[in-house]
Order: sequence, then C-alpha cells, then structure tokens
Amino acid sequence: MDSPLNKSGHLQVYIQSTSNVLVEISPHTRIPRTFKRFAGLMVQLLHKMRVRAADSSDTLMRVIKNPVTTHLPVGSVIVGLEAGAKLVDALDLPKLLPRDKPIVFVIGAMSHGDIGADYITETFSISRYPLSAACAVGKLLNAFEHTWGVL
Repeated sequence: MDSPLNKSGHLQVYIQSTSNVLVEISPHTRIPRTFKRFAGLMVQLLHKMRVRAADSSDTLMRVIKNPVTTHLPVGSVIVGLEAGAKLVDALDLPKLLPRDKPIVFVIGAMSHGDIGADYITETFSISRYPLSAACAVGKLLNAFEHTWGVL
C-alpha cells in the first residue's frame, strides 16, 4: 500500500480469503505493522463488514459480494503469477502486456498449490524459485513504476 503506484491512483487491491470472503481495500489504508494490530483490524472487518478511518467517515476496508470478476474493469487483461508458468523477467513484464487495457494480477498467497482461477487469461512466472506473495508484489510494483515512470 506504500507503493507510488497506489499513491498515484494506479492500483486497486482485492483480497479473497480461503473461506471465500472478498475484501476491497481502499488506497488510503495503512496496514498495521504489528500482527496484534493487524489481527484486531481483521476481526473488526469480519464482524462489522467494514473498517472506517478513525478521524473521518472514509471506509478503509469492506467486505464485498462475490465473484471478484464483477468488480474488475471490463476488458481487462487478467494475469496470474504461478511458479510453473512461462518465466519472464519482472522488469520485462509491463512491456509484454497491452498498455491500452487495464491489467489485473492474481497472486496466490498460499504456501503451495496453484491459484485455480478460471478467469485468468495469461500466466507468467517472475522467478525460477517460489516467492512469497509480498516478494512477488514488490517485484511487480517496482517493474511497473519503472516502466511507467511513476516515481
């Protein structure tokens, strides 16, 4: 959420849990740095179905209706990142995708297995090694910031 892409309005984040709860994250959200505060935030989200900012009425996180595809931009290219897919350098990935269409990335945050989303149109791998979701997202954001000149 600290990425210049997010702060410049180029990023929208959705999270889908293993129990199929879909969450929309506002670009203004600051994720707590400690697990205890993060866990409290998640409990509040699941009980009240939304988390509001303490100093305003802005909604920072909210549970939304499935499926996620109804919330994605129409005509977008939906890219999945999987370890066994075609290997590309993360810095080259923005050049391989169309600039005139919205780009959606589906990233699995699980220790093993595939994403298994039938709406993915292309799949790539950005490393020869399995990466954590945080590492993969960091590499992607860095590549798009560099290519698009968002500093």
